[in-house]
Amino acid sequence: MKLTFLGTGTSTGVPQINCNCTACRSTDSRDKRLRASVLLTFNDMRQLLIDCGPDFRRQALDNPINHLRGVLLTHTHYDHVGGLDDLRPFCASFKNGLPLYARADVIDDQRNRMPYSFVSHIYPGVPVFETHEIQPYVPFAVDGDIEVMPIEVFHHKLPILGFIIGNIAYITDCKTMPDRSLKMLRGIDTLVLNALRIEEHHSHLNLRQAIDIISTVSPRRAYLTHISHDMGLHAEVSMKLPGNVELATDNLVIDI
Repeated sequence: MKLTFLGTGTSTGVPQINCNCTACRSTDSRDKRLRASVLLTFNDMRQLLIDCGPDFRRQALDNPINHLRGVLLTHTHYDHVGGLDDLRPFCASFKNGLPLYARADVIDDQRNRMPYSFVSHIYPGVPVFETHEIQPYVPFAVDGDIEVMPIEVFHHKLPILGFIIGNIAYITDCKTMPDRSLKMLRGIDTLVLNALRIEEHHSHLNLRQAIDIISTVSPRRAYLTHISHDMGLHAEVSMKLPGNVELATDNLVIDI
């Protein structure tokens, strides 16, 4: 299995519009971050997308997505769902629409945001989805045998989902994590976890808090994502990280 970081930025991306800070002025390609999303590619080329933000079209043009079998959504915030309309080229490959897996409230929000995709009489060419309601700690399978375990984390007070697939866990927009979720992550091989910036934030882990969770979970390796311009320069922050922790970068591909 391979994981491709399609984007590693927070909701504003990096550089942020109307900002002249050091990170936003950086010429280092590692400091250019689209909105956070990842693509999992399995040995037989089947692919799963986790989140689909407003940069998806560009991300799909930069990275080969030819065998998409489903989309997993962590939560309903725009930077994680704003690209769903751009999935229309994939939807026609499925009799009932592209499989979409999310909590019930997230699916309801998409029905309200994209009513044209869920009405009885579909206009030709619009994206169509086969929705699947999922719940934390209740495993499910995508495309028959790709096993996924959703776990719950909290984005401030909003309950959202992280995903364990095989020996990798993907957690974004987390501020706090229930003990049950922490226990399920312990000893995992590869952990992807959000770290917004150096300073405290009310709804996201900062760098210190993310490293503390990584220390508790003790994965073989960890990658930080959902990074803002307030984190600073990739080159400088990377020098201060533990040996098994890296700042993820857009288009980075790792083997699981």
